[in-house]
Amino acid sequence: QVQLVESGGGSVQPGGSLRLSCAASKIAVSSNTMAWYRRAPGKQRELVARIFRGGVTNYADSVRGRFTISRDNAKNMVYLQMNSLKPDDTAVYYCNAATTAGYWGQGTQVTVSS
Repeated sequence: QVQLVESGGGSVQPGGSLRLSCAASKIAVSSNTMAWYRRAPGKQRELVARIFRGGVTNYADSVRGRFTISRDNAKNMVYLQMNSLKPDDTAVYYCNAATTAGYWGQGTQVTVSS
C-alpha cells in the first residue's frame, strides 16, 4: 500500500524557515511527479510546488523565490524548504503523488505567527 508521511511542520515567526519532509513507500519519487499542496483555514487546497520526473520544478506565484522543492531518490523522500515565511503561509501542507490514483499524505500543520 502506497504511503506518504509528512513531517517537519510547526510554529515559526514571520521571516523564519521550516523544512517539510515527505517519506514515500511503495512508490518511487524519482518516477513520479511529486507535489506539495496546502489548505489554509477557510480556503481551498492549492498547489504550492511540484517536481516532475525529469527534475523540472514549478511553484505557485505566492511562494516562488521563497520555497524550494527537492527530492532524494536514494532515500525516496521529497522536501519543501520554506524560507521567509509569512502569516499567509499558515496552512496544513500535504504531500501528493500525482499518479492516476492520486496519493496523499495526512498533512502537517505550519503556523506562521508572531
